[in-house]
Amino acid sequence: MYNLDEKVKERAFLVYFENEDYELIEMRELIRSASLEFVGSEYVNLREVNPHSYIGSGKVEEIASKLNIAEADVVIFDVSLTGSQLRNLQNELNVKVIDRTMLILDIFASRAKSNEGKLQVELAQLKYTLPRLTGISGTAGRFGSGGVGMRGPGETKLELDRRKIQENISKKEKELKEMSIKRQLTRKQRKNNENVVVLVGYSNAGKSTIMNVITKAGTYADDKLFATLDVLTKRVWDEGVSYVLCDTVGFISNLPHELVNAFSATLEELRDADVCIIVLDANDKNKYKQLEIVEAELDKQNVNKSKCILVYNKCDLLNKMELSVLKEFDYDSCKIQAKNNIGIDKLKSLIREKLI
Repeated sequence: MYNLDEKVKERAFLVYFENEDYELIEMRELIRSASLEFVGSEYVNLREVNPHSYIGSGKVEEIASKLNIAEADVVIFDVSLTGSQLRNLQNELNVKVIDRTMLILDIFASRAKSNEGKLQVELAQLKYTLPRLTGISGTAGRFGSGGVGMRGPGETKLELDRRKIQENISKKEKELKEMSIKRQLTRKQRKNNENVVVLVGYSNAGKSTIMNVITKAGTYADDKLFATLDVLTKRVWDEGVSYVLCDTVGFISNLPHELVNAFSATLEELRDADVCIIVLDANDKNKYKQLEIVEAELDKQNVNKSKCILVYNKCDLLNKMELSVLKEFDYDSCKIQAKNNIGIDKLKSLIREKLI
């Protein structure tokens, strides 16, 4: 297994197609979360997709010259590429090429700890690999089997033929279905006996930190996207009120379809939640866009807004004027500094009020 903490990092160059700060910031955060060193980027105003290499030959040559200057080891395309496009770009750029899905799969693979989480990631890797088998196999053969895009439980599957991969997909889907049934039964039994409070929000908003402060759970928390992937549940007793607090995987915009099932499975807790805590990073200029993403999932899970508490976290990073203009919505809300345990009593009070 690739060591995320090793000192020598791959040097990543980003090619992106949406000229918006929100998209660029998110991709740079994903690159950092994959423990890569960001060494440059190129915006491409794409008018039509080139079936051979996604971008035109002139742009390929331009990027190739910039890669030499940046001394990049890997190029990341902020789109989904076909197997032939991956292979052709690698041949022309002479470096490893991965796309957005491969990058996120790689991060998921390094974060999943539970058996179900690992199984979900492996299934997603297999489904991604199947239609791109030739291109991805070429990547492993030419640039080695280590590093970004090659990590996780699916790495040994890259050389399998299509039939073998299809057999593995069927097997993993059956195993996950059995796990899902068991999880539903567990959730139903828990719901009959206990209140359920769920933390939900964009990745890196501070959900795990809030979980640690309220439950003293000691959950891993880091300033990276997808610092944790698996759902964590802990019991809380607070002034005569008891509940189970659940921390879900963080959201991200434009989640690749190969990962939708792996992602959504961790959000099933929302369906039966008595209280849903929406966590926003108050210091993130894209926080309201992120709230829209979260609300879309809440609607999909049929979560009533009356169950929700909106929490602005990391308020210590704002000045008084910035704090005063934080938007109000149709939620009970509070402003906190989870890392410094400031405002947590107010949050706990709001939780108790909704449960009593």
